[in-house]
Amino acid sequence: MFSGADPHWDLYLPALQETLYMVGLSIFIGTLIGIPLGVLLVITRPGHIFEQPIIFQIINTIINIIRSVPFIILLFALIPLTKLIVGTFIGVEGAIVPLVVYVSPYIARLMESALLEVDAGLIEAFQAMGATRRQIIFNVMLKEARPAIVLSLTIAIIGLIDATAMAGIIGAGGLGNLAYRYGFQRWETLVMIITVIILIVLVQLLQTLGNRIARTMRKE
Repeated sequence: MFSGADPHWDLYLPALQETLYMVGLSIFIGTLIGIPLGVLLVITRPGHIFEQPIIFQIINTIINIIRSVPFIILLFALIPLTKLIVGTFIGVEGAIVPLVVYVSPYIARLMESALLEVDAGLIEAFQAMGATRRQIIFNVMLKEARPAIVLSLTIAIIGLIDATAMAGIIGAGGLGNLAYRYGFQRWETLVMIITVIILIVLVQLLQTLGNRIARTMRKE
């Protein structure tokens, strides 16, 4: 039925695959950067297990600066760096660098919030038993905060989906680019509607999955 009403039906699956590729690779790299930054934000803050005010202020300031820049501006500001790293600033590959720069400090803040929820008394108890900083980080903080971390990463993934849609404006590919080229520039309303429906379903599935995983972890 749709193939007759919409001549671009064959474009949705490739666009969805491009979106998932951009989100998957960006969240993977962003997590590798963001989680350590989030841990450092917690343990170096005043009164914590590795109090380092200077390091805390430096990381905190850098994260605040990057997060204060709207993603659409970040896309254009990072064009020279993107071209240097991947050789182009358009297409799926050209979107990865700004997406990673965008999501890494976002994940760091989410990790900070998740880790700060860990009971301080539990950390003190492990310190009293002679646990090392490494043991406290991995066996106490990260372990106890797992459900919150899963929910935080779910939020980050959904934020990335939104960012890939904006990246579509500069030809990054994916559902955002499909909606922009056909739904906006050609005024094909059906393309826009179908794209929005796909994005809504994708976000709902991811949020449901994240909630379920976090709920399972809380029961362990």
